[in-house]
Amino acid sequence: MDSENWRHSFLYLAFVLAILHLTQNFLSHFFIGNETVRIKKNPNLPLRFSSDGTFKILQVADMHYGSGSLTRCRDVLPSEFEFCSDLNTTRFLKRIIQAENPDFIAFTGDNIFGSSAPDAAESLFRAFGPAIESGLPWAAVLGNHDQESTMNREELMSLISLMDYSVSKINPSDDDPTKGGLKTKIDGFGNYDLRVYGAPGSMLANSTVLNLFFLDSGDRAVYQGIRTYGWIKESQLHWLRRVSQEFQGQNQDSLHSTDGISTINPPALAFFHIPIPEIPELFYKEIVGQFQEAVACSRVNSGVLQTFVSMGDVKAVFIGHDHTNDFCGNLDGIWFCYGGGFGYHGYGKAGWPRRARIIQAELEKGKNSWMGVQRILTWKRLDDEKLSKIDEQILWQVR
Repeated sequence: MDSENWRHSFLYLAFVLAILHLTQNFLSHFFIGNETVRIKKNPNLPLRFSSDGTFKILQVADMHYGSGSLTRCRDVLPSEFEFCSDLNTTRFLKRIIQAENPDFIAFTGDNIFGSSAPDAAESLFRAFGPAIESGLPWAAVLGNHDQESTMNREELMSLISLMDYSVSKINPSDDDPTKGGLKTKIDGFGNYDLRVYGAPGSMLANSTVLNLFFLDSGDRAVYQGIRTYGWIKESQLHWLRRVSQEFQGQNQDSLHSTDGISTINPPALAFFHIPIPEIPELFYKEIVGQFQEAVACSRVNSGVLQTFVSMGDVKAVFIGHDHTNDFCGNLDGIWFCYGGGFGYHGYGKAGWPRRARIIQAELEKGKNSWMGVQRILTWKRLDDEKLSKIDEQILWQVR
């Protein structure tokens, strides 16, 4: 090679290396004006059961976060009021994460309280701060108060989906095969499903053994001239039925046991904010927990309960909205459970501790491997000195 060709080759190599260096820097940081924007930190995915055969979910209902230390608490004892603020909500979330060490956190709406949040984005980051700091995967849906600040519901869910360690989605992006593969419009923002895989090293390590459905139950609406709370629409139920049917059909073969244990379709859990109109019926039935206030549901019954029953895989539903209800009750074979009020700026009951709900799914132990889900438990933790554990119960188990 003569010196001229060598020199050209050297310059070309230097140019390529420079481009690679600049590209690497661009991928790790890029700039808008003078602001540095970080790439989102993602959790370890997929979601899966732990090696001990459990998957634990922390449900956080109704944080009602405002603007931090300046936002006063509601419905606490007079001795607590002077020093109580949103920071008590943050402290409770940090304590419960540390005490329970969940695998996943589900926020079921009214995460911020719009009228007390001058900057919705800032309030969201503060509200979800302990979850982000934990590095745990988490997801959220919206309630009826989140959009009352400076962002609409689509903007809120967009931001939530981009936050560190969030696995939230704005809406499903898949095509509907029943409509010729066309994109379908789904009401609301925050309708998505998350699949939880089997324990590492087990025969179902690459199979979904638990499904988590998240739905946007809306905020407020006018129905027949009367103002009422939002409800889950037919477009959302259509999507839900289709996803459930496709999932159950695809998993028939993968979940057939070779370990001598009978298997069933993977169970599912659902999460949304506003209770369905059948919940008041539980006042006359046996429940676990406390029924302390009238159910603030929609006047519209869109057939959510019937849809869940027909699907066959949803075993329990977790809601919020009514802060001083914290009970679980059974409707047509499906458990409906309130989270209980979590946040200190949301209304509550003086002397009645704020609380969180824990849901734990447990796998069946086969001869040689962890199998599918055997049972689903729940209990609550109170924000008292001992983080008291109450109302433990079995929601579902293989018979």
